[in-house]
Amino acid sequence: MTTDAPSFAGALKMDQPPVDLSGVAGTVKVLPQVWSPERENARDIYVYVPPSHDADERPFPVIYMQDGQNLFDNALAFGSEWQVDENMERLSHLGLEAIVVGVPNVGAERCDEYSPFRDANHGGGAGDRYLDFVTRTLKPLIDQRFRTDPSRDATGILGSSMGALISLHAFFARTEVFGFAGVMSPALWFAEHGIFGALEKAPFVPGRLYLDVGTGEGEGTVADARRLHKLLLSKGYRPGETMMYVEDDGADHSEQAWARRLRTALYYLIPPRT
Repeated sequence: MTTDAPSFAGALKMDQPPVDLSGVAGTVKVLPQVWSPERENARDIYVYVPPSHDADERPFPVIYMQDGQNLFDNALAFGSEWQVDENMERLSHLGLEAIVVGVPNVGAERCDEYSPFRDANHGGGAGDRYLDFVTRTLKPLIDQRFRTDPSRDATGILGSSMGALISLHAFFARTEVFGFAGVMSPALWFAEHGIFGALEKAPFVPGRLYLDVGTGEGEGTVADARRLHKLLLSKGYRPGETMMYVEDDGADHSEQAWARRLRTALYYLIPPRT
């Protein structure tokens, strides 16, 4: 594992020590305390770099993942890690490579940033400003520093639970940026199921969607996922072509469950390099 602390004028606060990710497989670089003018907060950003990044001249697809502290190392994770680095290293042997940008949540502001809708009991409502940070501030930094394919078709977003909610919203609300999205165990209940009203009005957006749920997550969560699946089908998304839907028998709402399904999601979503 290597760490990297590039200097982006006005964008990074360099006063914190580098993060030790000794348990990471492959290469994860750390951009310390990236400042968000949109949210007026800062967070470390973790960037997984594929094995051939420095040897191959072709650009790489990029996936922006929520809850970035849970992706690469148990030392940072709440509970356990998603094993993104191990999964990406294995996929590289199949010729599938991508840069993964882990965007950590900022604790108490997680619900605010991960929903464009306000919930009377749980907050929310800052989701679009958070996406402004990802698309207007963070993406240009990543495109500047790494050999990315900045095109829409090669740019994706992925998350679980509330992170899945904002990823789903991003696919339909930032159509010029994201060409694919991973929506794992989405918190569709938030703000009285506000996402459904927004999606029912949204036009069909070209691209690919991965949606899943564990049948052990509760009847309401499973019913919501099935409702979303049906809605996406009605919009014109087609199984195996533009959408993949998975029900994981008995799986609960946990990092371990998402880690287990992640390789399937990535295998479906990552576009081939050109």
